[in-house]
Amino acid sequence: MNVRIIIVGLISLGFVAACNKKPDSAAPPPSTATQAMPVSIVAVKPTSVPISVEAVAQTEGASEVEIRPRVGGIIVKKLFEEGQPVKAGQVMFLLDPAPFEIALMQAKAAAAGQGARITQTSRESSRLKELLATQSISQREYDNATSDSSISQAGMMQAQANIKEAQLNLSYTRVVAPTAGIAGRFQFSEGALVQAGTSLLTTIVQVSPIWVRFSLSESELQSLGGHLDASKASEVSLILPDGSEYSQKGKLNFAASQIDASLGTQQLRATFDNSNKKLLPGQFVRARVTTGTRDGVFLVPQTAVQTGDQGKFLFVVNTKNEVTRKPVVVGEWQGRDWIILSGLDPNDKVIVDNLIKLNMMPPGAKVAPHALGTAPALPPSTTNAPANKSTAK
Repeated sequence: MNVRIIIVGLISLGFVAACNKKPDSAAPPPSTATQAMPVSIVAVKPTSVPISVEAVAQTEGASEVEIRPRVGGIIVKKLFEEGQPVKAGQVMFLLDPAPFEIALMQAKAAAAGQGARITQTSRESSRLKELLATQSISQREYDNATSDSSISQAGMMQAQANIKEAQLNLSYTRVVAPTAGIAGRFQFSEGALVQAGTSLLTTIVQVSPIWVRFSLSESELQSLGGHLDASKASEVSLILPDGSEYSQKGKLNFAASQIDASLGTQQLRATFDNSNKKLLPGQFVRARVTTGTRDGVFLVPQTAVQTGDQGKFLFVVNTKNEVTRKPVVVGEWQGRDWIILSGLDPNDKVIVDNLIKLNMMPPGAKVAPHALGTAPALPPSTTNAPANKSTAK
């Protein structure tokens, strides 16, 4: 019994000694300090921007002409290249002239016959006039002869008109371009029979100058100062599908006098020089209309503008490197920037990245700002001195 008590006591003393034993070197407690999140900032300054709006637009030829024959017939030859420029007055098609040449010969023959009739009735009228003087004929016979002469004169006028009509129809067998432009696709083939005034042979589109048609909503018009006309639009420019700007500036040549009730827009059209043929009819572009300049506004990257329950806002860093929210009033886009009409002060430092994380941080959170395009500053390095170990001897 005493042996058991002694063994239990020895085990208890060993356990207590093990618990009270201290390690040679204690590990340093983990650091509880959190590093401030790096953010990129831009210091904004007031500037002037043009007062403008953009809208989807479509190009169209300043003149689009349908080429139809004025007389019916067989197409003998096509005398132009499809898709190539043509000049005004250039012969484009040749119709079979033979039927019209025959018609002209018949009209001339009829006129010649009518000329012979005029000669005959004039001679008869003169002869009967002499007989009337001697009372060899009645007055009625002389009057009839005079009427026949007048009728033959009128017949000659009709015959001459028929000749001119036949000549005109013969000239219509040469289908000419009424205006200069780019020829379209030939809708028939040589040898086809076409009808006068109904068969569409091809089209001619005038591409220089070229028109651009677009429309603006009432809210867009309000931002420009009201309904537009040529006197208010100081400049019209085009943004091409690849994002580049067309080298030539345009001018408004049409502005509707009323708002389209079905669409709520004002229809507009501008004209542009297109001598280099860079623009083609039917092309979709963007039209930018400028009416003046707006001073005292700010430009910030589009990604910096956030949307909340109260509207648009920006994250701004104050002098203590704390994040604050600033409600702003935005205008339209200018390139990759958003125009801020109000809500910012000069030299405000606007945060442009890590915005999702900032939305989850409490107001007044600390950040480590650095200029946009530069690397964030590295945190100061800490050097821990190695602990001295005591050696038991």
